[in-house]
Amino acid sequence: MSGLEIERKFLVKKGGAYRAAAFSSSHIRQGYMPCESATVRVRIRDDRAYLTIKGHSDAAGVSRYEFEKEITPDEAEELLKLCRGGMIDKRRYLVRSGDHTFEVDEFYGDNEGLVMAEVELESEDEPFVKPDFIGMEVTGDRRFYNSHLLTEPFSVWRDTIPSEYR
Repeated sequence: MSGLEIERKFLVKKGGAYRAAAFSSSHIRQGYMPCESATVRVRIRDDRAYLTIKGHSDAAGVSRYEFEKEITPDEAEELLKLCRGGMIDKRRYLVRSGDHTFEVDEFYGDNEGLVMAEVELESEDEPFVKPDFIGMEVTGDRRFYNSHLLTEPFSVWRDTIPSEYR
């Protein structure tokens, strides 16, 4: 897949309501390769693997170019050895809301306690229905980029966000 990625990010309220609403979940491990002009990610999601290259976000942090290709899990394991800064470890829950599917990520390790949701859109002004557990929008806030969570994990700055999200 390649093209323009348009997504909005939100913090998820405490309580775990997203788990009960989910129609699917999967375990994700991912790492990032050093690259100045793009974000290069290697991801293993359950028994499938992907190489993804993302361009820089627009000024609002909503849109950016994305290229993704499925690779074998063995290839991913080898590429993960080239990644720097550790690994993002999380469980992703898929929750339908209206015509959209929200991806809710529950983080582990140094990012334990952080739960975020993303929704992908066809256009930046496309309307969508937010589930009740969706809270404050963090689109464009770099602290919440997975690649940033490796160098500045949630455990370091968790007290900077409202208590209903930690």
